[in-house]
Amino acid sequence: MKRNDAEQIGLLIRQFMRREGLESPLNEYRLIQAWKEVLGPGISSYTDGLHIKNQTLYVHITSPVLRQELSMGRDRILKNLNHHVGAQVITNIVIY
Repeated sequence: MKRNDAEQIGLLIRQFMRREGLESPLNEYRLIQAWKEVLGPGISSYTDGLHIKNQTLYVHITSPVLRQELSMGRDRILKNLNHHVGAQVITNIVIY
C-alpha cells in the first residue's frame, strides 16, 4: 500500500513541476551535472564551461586535440547525456 502511495506522490510532483515550468530547467541542471559522470574526470578537467540554450549544449574545451576528438563523437555524447537524465534535454552539442 505504501509503495503505491509513493508512486502517486511522485507522479503528482512530476505533474506539478511540468505545470509550473520547472521540469525543463531541472533536467538541464541534471544534464550539466551528468557531464563529469558520463565523460569522466579526465575530460571534465579540460572542460572550462557548460551551458544550455535552446536545447543546445555549449561546451568549452581547453585542449584543441580533445576538442576535435569530442566533436567527432558528439552524437554518442548527446545520446549518453540524454539517457543519463532520462529525458531528451538537448538536441545538439556545440564544442568550442
